[in-house]
Amino acid sequence: MTYDVADRLPDEAAEAVAMVVWGTSQAVLDEATALPALTWVADLAAGTDRTVAAGFDPRVQITSGVGLHDATVTEHTLALVLACVRRVPDLVRAQSTHRWATELGGLQELHPTDRLRTLLGARVLVWGFGSIGAHLAPVLAALGAHVTGVARSASTRGGFPVVTPEEALGMLGRTDVLIGLLPDTATTRHVLGADVFAALPRRAVVVNVGRGSTLDADALLAAVRRGAVGAAALDVVDPEPLPADSPLWDEPRILISPHAAGGRPAGADDLIADNLARLVEGRPLRNLVRRSTSGRGVGGAGTAGS
Repeated sequence: MTYDVADRLPDEAAEAVAMVVWGTSQAVLDEATALPALTWVADLAAGTDRTVAAGFDPRVQITSGVGLHDATVTEHTLALVLACVRRVPDLVRAQSTHRWATELGGLQELHPTDRLRTLLGARVLVWGFGSIGAHLAPVLAALGAHVTGVARSASTRGGFPVVTPEEALGMLGRTDVLIGLLPDTATTRHVLGADVFAALPRRAVVVNVGRGSTLDADALLAAVRRGAVGAAALDVVDPEPLPADSPLWDEPRILISPHAAGGRPAGADDLIADNLARLVEGRPLRNLVRRSTSGRGVGGAGTAGS
């Protein structure tokens, strides 16, 4: 069966043992927590914080869409980074007034001290080095960047060094591009804040495509305005949508996109089908975020999908 993600669940949903969550409103999500036969919730988002916090019974397993957004988020992140580095917003503004912006073209210094103009040799710090970060890193490296990931534990992933947040703080002074890919958790709120921005070089670019709550937008705006940060791009903000009176809209060195990096879970059908077979057969589910506290099996009920 299907359901309207913005409306209420159909009566038949009472028999569903599995539910797909994608663009589902909070009201529908809250209603779903009372479904008596529900055993599995398949959230297609990479971050399942809203679904986990909804209050499903402990016996309900929750899976994520980790891996479904790697390519699309990588594309958008790269677009935002290059837009800042190559000053695309300035080019658009010049075009809108039919002005040939000589300061943006012609002969240019490759590595000026005051502005980042190329990814060749750029030092990129990806804060939140999970599935998406691992997909993004080699793309940036192919353009000449030196990429370091930041995660809870230090390691080497896919050939790229990964450091702890504590180690990352000591690297900020040598960072040209800071990319935020952090999830929304109790410990990540405003991790990217005033102290981080103050430690960056004045030419640095900041891009956030993780969750809006992980970056202090007021601190970023202040840093950009005083010239402590060269440019920034935000695909996520807190709250969303960004209020029309937010000063972020009018800052020429901050580019805003409307949470557009993901939105297209590539491979979702295959993941759902595989996990449904696993559920029926009693095998562990892929992308498991929360395991059931009961050994309850699956009967012959239906699946609710978005």
